[in-house]
Amino acid sequence: MDWDLISFITGSKIRFRLLTTLNKEKRTPTELSKFLKIHISAVSRTLIELTNKELVKCLTGKRTKFKYYSITKKGKELLRNINDETKTDIT
Repeated sequence: MDWDLISFITGSKIRFRLLTTLNKEKRTPTELSKFLKIHISAVSRTLIELTNKELVKCLTGKRTKFKYYSITKKGKELLRNINDETKTDIT
């Protein structure tokens, strides 16, 4: 279990909310921004962080608009670990 990665996610409400939202369905940054009521720049910055940690992936490659993101297998496993260790309901 990677406690540094757990701390990275749980230490930021935005990271945690984006990851749990993408655990339910694929979305674009604009959809995430509207759904979570978070400024688009914060969503974009956080998606880059989560992508760099291989917790989410862009499904639309090199497109510049209407990029869809989804959670990775590693991201789902991390959320399960967070749920098991902290009793935080991620469903």
